[in-house]
Amino acid sequence: MNYTCPKNSRCVCDDVDNGVGYRCKCMDGYHGNPYLNGCRDINECEDANLHDCKQNCINTDGGYNCSCRKGYHGDGRTNGEGCSPNRTLVVQITVGIGVSLLALLMGSLWFYLGYKRWKLMKLKEKFLRKNGGLMLQQQLSERQGSTHETAKIFTAEELEKATNNYSETRIIGKGGFGTVYKGILVDGRVVAIKKSKMVDQSQVDQFINEVLVLSQINHRNVVKLLGCCFETEVPLLVYEFVTKGTLFDYIHNTSKATKSNNSWEIHLRIATETAGVLSYLHSAASVPIIHRDVKSTNILLDETLTAKVSDFGASRLVPIDQAELSTMVQGTLGYLDPEYLQTSQLTEKSDVYSFGVVLVELLTRKKALSFDQPEEERNLSMYFLSALKEDRLLQVLDDCIVNEGNIEQLKEVSNLAKRCLRVKGEERPTMKEVAMELEGLRRMVIHPWVSNEANSEETESLLGGISMETISCGGHGDSSSGYDTMRNHIMLPVNDGR
Repeated sequence: MNYTCPKNSRCVCDDVDNGVGYRCKCMDGYHGNPYLNGCRDINECEDANLHDCKQNCINTDGGYNCSCRKGYHGDGRTNGEGCSPNRTLVVQITVGIGVSLLALLMGSLWFYLGYKRWKLMKLKEKFLRKNGGLMLQQQLSERQGSTHETAKIFTAEELEKATNNYSETRIIGKGGFGTVYKGILVDGRVVAIKKSKMVDQSQVDQFINEVLVLSQINHRNVVKLLGCCFETEVPLLVYEFVTKGTLFDYIHNTSKATKSNNSWEIHLRIATETAGVLSYLHSAASVPIIHRDVKSTNILLDETLTAKVSDFGASRLVPIDQAELSTMVQGTLGYLDPEYLQTSQLTEKSDVYSFGVVLVELLTRKKALSFDQPEEERNLSMYFLSALKEDRLLQVLDDCIVNEGNIEQLKEVSNLAKRCLRVKGEERPTMKEVAMELEGLRRMVIHPWVSNEANSEETESLLGGISMETISCGGHGDSSSGYDTMRNHIMLPVNDGR
């Protein structure tokens, strides 16, 4: 039987008043009235209740299809295989995320390191300005045409590398003003690097001038200042390295000094060289310099036991029109000028007093301060002066040098030390006078006088016409008469004052 139903509909048998009939019904996937508007497609993808797709739903005429998104595979239905990601995509995504995180990390690290470098650079610039480095650079540039070798300005990195990051194993000395490290520069030079404990901002200009002056001092008995660094919180000074340590160790450390190399001749030479340096600083330098911390630990010895005065960290330049400076008292107990301690007025005579203590150390091989000694012997200068006053000098002199028979000469040097240790600075000799007297005594040790015409003129010049026959200082016994004659003519001012 032929039934006529519109498109997308089907014929359904039906009873019509208990008879046989039919009606039209839209097929599955279509809806509407087949008689009026016809059957229209249902879009199952618009209603989640009408499809079972897991990812993508694709509407078709009278139905729908399911599919998986890119990178996934399967039938796409929730009640079927569903959609599973491709392994290749997982790897790609994982690698992509990893690379992104690594790039982010590297970028952050680069930014952080760049920030740290920038901050360090700014900090170095701050220290450079604070410590007067810019001023020093300007001064050095103006002096480039000078015949003297000026100080080099080192970078902080150079000195860190030279000292192995200021390793404790590189420490060769400590003092009230800082720590000294042994350093090895890139060119192989061995140097001593002093790291100060503090810097007085009010003295920056003087400090710069002092560095400039010391860098141009070409004195064989001054430790050479090679350069400095201002990129750190406190300035760093670079000196030549002196191999044999300090005079303090030489005098007091018996393991380093044997009887043979502790002769009076060597002691006298060291004293003469040190006095010569201080005389030079006081009166021959372009701007007078007061060392202010003369002591045996600040006198170094090289391989030939030549004295090298060091540590000018407490030194002060003296303006030409001033005889004294008012400063905060600085120095080392046992060596400190009592007049300076009371008045805070620093003069060249303060160095004279400190040198007098060093001279007594060379004579006695006793320490300037010894708290393990009886009370009357704790302060070396007081103990020494007391021994001189009570005529018991031989009890305090070092046996090693007394046994050499230079008794009279030792008395002369002892009297010179006594003059240096006078309480009033105006009663002390100048360092120039001290140096001249020590040099004269040293010449007699090195060149004992002989009676010949070749040296008669020099003898008369030094001793004011004393005949050569009256002087002998070569050994023991009969030499005492020669010393007595010399003492009566030369050292009369020692006993009677300046």
